[in-house]
Amino acid sequence: MKPMTQLRKTWLTLMMSGALLTGCALPERQLTPDATATSQHWSGRMALQVQDSQQQSFSAGFELQGRPENGTLLVFNPLGSIIARLQWTTAGATLQQGEQITTSDSLPELITRLTGNDIPVAALFDWLQGKDTTVTGWQTDLSRIGEGRLRADRSSPPPEASLRIVLDQESR
Repeated sequence: MKPMTQLRKTWLTLMMSGALLTGCALPERQLTPDATATSQHWSGRMALQVQDSQQQSFSAGFELQGRPENGTLLVFNPLGSIIARLQWTTAGATLQQGEQITTSDSLPELITRLTGNDIPVAALFDWLQGKDTTVTGWQTDLSRIGEGRLRADRSSPPPEASLRIVLDQESR
């Protein structure tokens, strides 16, 4: 088994073992400040299921701040500890997981490394604001965004995936 696949599988197993605790309240956290007034902020829980041969699942608390061109995504374990920090600008992106730091010119590459699937970041910011931005291969359900819930399903390219987000009340 490839080392990255084993690392992702181990990480996903740890995430799933704590799934019962994901409903716990997360303590307030400070993201890296973003100096622009157009910066957005959301926090809550996300789950991503990938319908590949390994039936991968990813579930975690999160805080997202910024905008598609410049932002920060923090990912938390069920006990509220930061397990990953993804930061990006137009110049590139950095993923920190514990002591391991990975840099790339490609934000989608690091999102795939973190979650096991490519999530369209620009559209995600729009979806969280209730804007039904079309992305090829993705079908969104924003009918409950007023309640802080969204669902986006990817049918192509394979593998199929389902992203669910539940926002904390203060993020709505």
